[in-house]
Amino acid sequence: MKRENWQKGVEAFRSVHFKKHEKDFLELVEKGQNPKALFIGCSDSRVLPNLITSTGPGDLFIVRNVGNMVPPYKPDNDFHATAAGIEYAVNHLKVGEIIVCGHSDCGACKALYEDHSGHEEDMIHTVKWLELGMPAKELALKSVIDGDSAELQEATEKFSVIFQLKNLLTYPYVKKRVDAGELFLHGWYYRIDSGEVECYDPVEEKFVSLKEVTKE
Repeated sequence: MKRENWQKGVEAFRSVHFKKHEKDFLELVEKGQNPKALFIGCSDSRVLPNLITSTGPGDLFIVRNVGNMVPPYKPDNDFHATAAGIEYAVNHLKVGEIIVCGHSDCGACKALYEDHSGHEEDMIHTVKWLELGMPAKELALKSVIDGDSAELQEATEKFSVIFQLKNLLTYPYVKKRVDAGELFLHGWYYRIDSGEVECYDPVEEKFVSLKEVTKE
C-alpha cells in the first residue's frame, strides 16, 4: 500500500470515524480507559477484534501475537510482552472477562506441521514461539484418526485455544479472580470465511455456536 493511500486512510478516519466517536474519545482521555474485557487474538491481518465484536473505543484491551498464544506464567526478569498485557489488564484495569480468540486458516497452527530446519536464524523467535502450540498438535493428531488435512487443521486450532485457556490459569492473579467469580475466561473460534464465532463449552467439552449460547 502506497504512502499516499495510508494518508488518505488516516484523513478518512479523522473526518468520519473520529468525528463519530469524538465524544467517546474525549471522555476516555479525561477519565482514562475502563475496558470490560481483555481480547487475546492472533496478529493475522484478517482477524479484526473490534469488527468481530462490534465494539467501540475503550471497550476492549487487546493483546495480539502470532497464533493467539498464552505463554505459561514465568516470574523471571525477562521480557514478556503477552504476560505484561495480561498482568496490566487483570491487575490494573480489572477487566471482568478474558477472551482467547483462535481462528480458521491459522498460519501458526499450519506451521506446527512444517519443517523449520534451516530457519534457525531468520525465524529464531517464531520457531521458539510455536513450541506453545505443540500440545495442541499432539492432541489433534491423537483425536483425528484418518481425517483429512482440513479436519486436522481445525482440530489443532481449537485445541490450541483450550490450551491457552489452561495457560491463563497458571497466572496466580488470574486464577485467584476466576476462583472468586470476578473474572471469566472465554475461548472463541472465529471462522474467517463465514464470520461465524464459536465458543468453548467446558462442561460439554466442545465448541458451540456463540449465537446459540447468547440466546440462552
